[in-house]
Amino acid sequence: MSKVSKTTHFGIQRKIVANMTTESWHDVPHVTYIYEPDVTRFLEILKEMNSEPGRAKIPINTVLLKVITEGVKAAPQVNAHIEFNKRFVSGTIKEMKDINISVPWILPSGEMMTINLRDMGNRSLDDITELMAQTAKKMEKTNLDEAMYSVSIDNTMKALKKGKVIKVLGRLTGASFGKSKVKGLSGSERKKYYSLSEDERLTKEDIEQGTITVSNIGSTYRNQRGAIALLEIIPPQIFAIGIGATQKKPVVVQDDNGIDRIDIRQVLPMCIAFDHRALDFGEIVPFLERLDDIFDNPEQIKNW
Repeated sequence: MSKVSKTTHFGIQRKIVANMTTESWHDVPHVTYIYEPDVTRFLEILKEMNSEPGRAKIPINTVLLKVITEGVKAAPQVNAHIEFNKRFVSGTIKEMKDINISVPWILPSGEMMTINLRDMGNRSLDDITELMAQTAKKMEKTNLDEAMYSVSIDNTMKALKKGKVIKVLGRLTGASFGKSKVKGLSGSERKKYYSLSEDERLTKEDIEQGTITVSNIGSTYRNQRGAIALLEIIPPQIFAIGIGATQKKPVVVQDDNGIDRIDIRQVLPMCIAFDHRALDFGEIVPFLERLDDIFDNPEQIKNW
């Protein structure tokens, strides 16, 4: 029998991730679709924009968030939350007015925190660039455990209001006893932390559930040679997107004479996942058509 080299007990971050993803795979019937647009010209246009004198540089991650936001605006039915009662086979789908994107963000420590980028549908490309910079700055003064602890308490109270007593008792027991127990700041440490204004640190509103989730693993490993094939949808959301890294691939293109040829192009693999209780593939098509239009005619991003 092999000897254990290291044992790590769940901290609050891992507890939250484990709980949310377990609930996802237990409750949600996932459908996934691999989308591989040619982004060669798109990246050239972005490079041209970033070379303009006096303009703040726009990272690829930022412009992709705007691309996805435009796709969601074309398919508002994906921007929704679901409530489903399995016992009585009844449910509701609530389409959300605002597009709030949950984005898993890797911290300098290597830990992950999911940030809620709110009201993305009404933000310009420069607005989103500024929002990302502000969020990164807030993270420098944010206590990860305390921020997640406040969200955990809030989620527990919401579960209690919905009558999920057994679930709440399990959470409280797990948080209060054993080697995986968690607690928030206290005493002078807590007072000092909360003396920071909400403009300086992330609050529970910044890390609560969004309306969709966008995971960009391409930013964590640029030289990857694969693609996300499956990713979890976090209830009550019904739509999630996993973005990979651009890769050179052979693509069939047409020359000026309409003759097909094989060319080496930059391709960006994306995994699109949706909750089959709430959506069918036909309802995803407007999202795909809008992304096709953007990548086929990328000059339009200059007007964003």
